[in-house]
Amino acid sequence: MKVALFVPCYVDQFYPQVGMSTVAVLEHFGVQVEFPEAQTCCGQPMANSGCMPEARPLAHKFIDVFDGYDYVVAPSGSCVSMVRHHYEEFFEHGDVRSARVRRNTMELSEFLTKVLGVKTIFGSFPHRVGIHQSCHGLRELRLSSSSEVMTGRDDLLKDLLSQLEGISFSKLSRNDECCGFGGTFAVAEEAVSCMMGDDRIADHKAAGTTVLTAGDMSCLMHLDGLIRRQKLNIRVMHFAEILSEAIC
Repeated sequence: MKVALFVPCYVDQFYPQVGMSTVAVLEHFGVQVEFPEAQTCCGQPMANSGCMPEARPLAHKFIDVFDGYDYVVAPSGSCVSMVRHHYEEFFEHGDVRSARVRRNTMELSEFLTKVLGVKTIFGSFPHRVGIHQSCHGLRELRLSSSSEVMTGRDDLLKDLLSQLEGISFSKLSRNDECCGFGGTFAVAEEAVSCMMGDDRIADHKAAGTTVLTAGDMSCLMHLDGLIRRQKLNIRVMHFAEILSEAIC
């Protein structure tokens, strides 16, 4: 199986340890990972801001770089969602090459559970963990259940973490509420974004969260900034970091 790692811009620039943890986890489960150095941004920031002409060449670059791999794995639901659900308009209808790359681009928890079929993880993480469900992963990739949908779904991230010895989970009053980041929304609507983030943190604080995790460092970056400003004793980790720390 030929697997490529796609690293989101903010992971590359601010949280390289998340990329390294992703590689460690994949290799732990026997995957030989390649990192194509020609990769660039997937174009999501431009597309979210309505700058579709600027996003188009990045989408074509992504397909060129990752064509030929069986799977492309990323520690980011939002970037994967961009590729899978928003690249279609950048290519001609029936473009086989782009359709294949889009279909085989997967978020890390999705790849571990649905492709590798990971059901047993030997490791320990004796902490009370609060899971933040990012909007793209939840509502576009459907990695967990949404409160507005009656049909239940597996919670892929929790299913993976629950296999670790000693771990417990916070019971939040609102399991799938947005953190308020939303990319450029956090810049254009700073006050609203921060209020939404404070609401999420208050929920985790009340639930006794000691480690806050998610599948998107963009959400965690936003929440971590607010946590540090409030001087709260809550550690923020991407779930790949938790798995890497627990099994290594």
